[in-house]
Amino acid sequence: MASLLLAAGAKGERRSLPNATVMIHQPSGGYSGQAKDMTIHTKQIVRVWDSLNALYSKHTGQPVDIIEKNMDRDHFMTPEEAKAFGIIDEVIDERPMALVTDAVANDGKEKDKSSK
Repeated sequence: MASLLLAAGAKGERRSLPNATVMIHQPSGGYSGQAKDMTIHTKQIVRVWDSLNALYSKHTGQPVDIIEKNMDRDHFMTPEEAKAFGIIDEVIDERPMALVTDAVANDGKEKDKSSK
């Protein structure tokens, strides 16, 4: 599901380092119990799968049938493949300095959020 969070990020801000691996896959789960309860859980996982397919399609621009085909089994991608698929926008070699300076201030101490 982490790849869905990545794909749903702000367009133009979805980045990956060059040695990362991005994977998409169908939802999985396990359940045992009474037959009726198993039917309920099966319907739920199919509903989640349909929802995931629609969300990936919305955020990547890929048609749902392509998403379904690629999510049928674990589908691993290099950052370049993830970019072509529409999950990320850019492969970066290092963390942008703006992110570093925004995260840490005053010689490594967290910014005082009360002074705005």
